[in-house]
Amino acid sequence: MSKYVLIGSAGCGSVIIELAFARAKAAFVLEQIPYIEPGPERDRLLELNPLGQVPTLILPNGNILTESAAIILHLADAFPDAGLAPSASDPHRPQFLRWLVYIVGAIYPVSTFGDEPARWGLDEANQKKYRDSLEEYRLSLWKNVEEVADEPWFLGENFSAIDLYLAVMRNWRPGLGAFNSYFPKLAAIADKIGKEPAFAEILDRDF
Repeated sequence: MSKYVLIGSAGCGSVIIELAFARAKAAFVLEQIPYIEPGPERDRLLELNPLGQVPTLILPNGNILTESAAIILHLADAFPDAGLAPSASDPHRPQFLRWLVYIVGAIYPVSTFGDEPARWGLDEANQKKYRDSLEEYRLSLWKNVEEVADEPWFLGENFSAIDLYLAVMRNWRPGLGAFNSYFPKLAAIADKIGKEPAFAEILDRDF
């Protein structure tokens, strides 16, 4: 194997990794699968990633890498000219790490636990209440990110992979219109990503 293989699904977190590869101008093979549907593709994914989630990345040496933040940090090391992460000596590095982990550790799981409340054994009467409470919590989490965002990119003058997360995740709940209304600084960054041709093609395809 001489190329990366990215297992992804339309509209999911794997799109962030696609954007990162586009930024790095790095060769990879994309395997788009309906990752939650039972079948041979799901079975193969579970063999590679016990959580059965995307993105799952097969490295050129055959090793498996999961978790979007881990993949981003790997790609930042493998393709330093892409500027996916500030260097170790960059004063922006601590804030990059803080907010990258905040986004994937605090905000991202709200979708995992909130998109299908029936998975958690809730009866129909309680599903809406559960989802509504999670949506309020999601907004409060994004508000913290909005308050610290710089311009023109999240970290200021220098692009980072956090900008890619914003461009993808604003299309998830509470939805594009609400995100743009509540979080104008984050929306402006996402808009800037969407205007770059290499990114626009991917985003337009999935969203």
